[in-house]
Amino acid sequence: MRRPLALRLNAALATLAVAAATGVVMSMPEASAAVAGGATGYATQNGGTTGGAGGETVRATTGTAIHAALCGRAGSSTPITIEVEGTINHGNTTKVSGDSCNTAAGVIELKQISNVTIVGVGSGAVFDQLGIHIRQSSNIIIQNVTVKNVKKSGSPTSNGGDAIGMESDVRNVWVDHTTLEASGGESEGYDGLFDMKDNTQYVTLSYSTLRNSGRGGLVGSSETELSNGYITYHHNLYENIDSRAPLLRGGIAHIYNNYYVKLNESGINSRAGARAKVDNNYFKDSKDVLGTFYTDAAGYWQVSGNTFDNVTWSASGSENNPAGPDPKSNTTVSIPYAYTLDNASCVPAIVGATAGAGKGLKVSDGSCSPTTPTPTPTPDPTDPTPDPTEPTPDPTQPSGTNLSLGAGADGSSKASGSSYGNVRDGDMSTFWSPAGSTGSVSVKWGTATSVAKINVREAAGSTGSIGSWRVVNGDTGAVLTSGSGAGVITVPQTSLKKITFEITGSTGTPKVAEFETYAG
Repeated sequence: MRRPLALRLNAALATLAVAAATGVVMSMPEASAAVAGGATGYATQNGGTTGGAGGETVRATTGTAIHAALCGRAGSSTPITIEVEGTINHGNTTKVSGDSCNTAAGVIELKQISNVTIVGVGSGAVFDQLGIHIRQSSNIIIQNVTVKNVKKSGSPTSNGGDAIGMESDVRNVWVDHTTLEASGGESEGYDGLFDMKDNTQYVTLSYSTLRNSGRGGLVGSSETELSNGYITYHHNLYENIDSRAPLLRGGIAHIYNNYYVKLNESGINSRAGARAKVDNNYFKDSKDVLGTFYTDAAGYWQVSGNTFDNVTWSASGSENNPAGPDPKSNTTVSIPYAYTLDNASCVPAIVGATAGAGKGLKVSDGSCSPTTPTPTPTPDPTDPTPDPTEPTPDPTQPSGTNLSLGAGADGSSKASGSSYGNVRDGDMSTFWSPAGSTGSVSVKWGTATSVAKINVREAAGSTGSIGSWRVVNGDTGAVLTSGSGAGVITVPQTSLKKITFEITGSTGTPKVAEFETYAG
């Protein structure tokens, strides 16, 4: 973009032979994982994120050993915790083959697997010029590691220049107490520190340090790639980052209690319908820390309790819409999990004491004091690869009369065998469905009707299909709100004759069984 700057026994025996030669030590299953505390944020949703809890614990000192541990499991979803110590680099990271893995040389490859924890122990784990790639995987924990100087150009290269990168149907990842750093921007060969794309959902980045990079990280690879979302960023340090702290394209992000120092060109870049809840962060010595930048595809934000310390703001333009100098909310975002906010005034101190690898896994106690959580046993995940279940933007159902009953309906790109009328008839066994992955359906009245909430219900068997959407005033064309996932949606109370629910991204073919509308 813009920034310069095979039998299973034989396979197992072969894997054990590799392990013996490459620095992996097998141990017995343990009652609990090595991970302290538990997942937070959106990683707690969709069945939760427990990593390798309940499985075998393995010690690895090379990248090849990490791959060997993955390949030595009974299956690709067999839980495992891999404790890593030492420097992992190109010289000690090779491809290992097996029925339970899909690895590659020159990168830590977590592909088509689930239920894995990678945690730094002992004197520390440093992935030097070697990225971590998560693809078509779920229930992954990465904790207490440093990943540095991963390049996409020059030599050596790894992971497209991303320190940690996720893509292609990734679910439930918790990255915690990591240090992700580069030594420059794109012109020096680096890309993003923490990137997500191509249908990555339910991710938390917590108590981590991201620094000295042109690009902090992105959610979505283009303005039309809007299948990602439900990301939490909390208690992280972003330091000396040019942009993308993060860049959001579509979806929902919860960004709280982060400390931003020296964001050189832009910070939280919400665009293409993304909605960010930005709470109690501390921004210092930075520029354009929140807004929509480098595009005319608007994003949205809800702000509360933030501190802006020596922050400068650019003037608005056709492709720049800074939120400041007096940031105001232009959307609402409801969060489905419990969390405690530290006051923004103590964020620099608490993040300084807790964020990054090698900090003893200390966390905030919720009142601005660092504490070390006690490792606790966590249950095996009951369904490591569940269908994505989208959290509803509002936890309570609207009250009052469903105004859609008796109203008219129309829309676009109707699929064969469905009807616009099915979305408002009170019968969940019928539905409207677009001909492809996008389309719109509307409710309309003969006279102006006041609407403040809508409830979009998906038909049985298609729950979670709806990705990004917009709610549009059918009279004026104005976008009332946007977001991701079906459920209860609050819009600014508006008097109108027509309201449109426009699906702009989905997985598979979405099916809207009900488009309910309410006055409040």
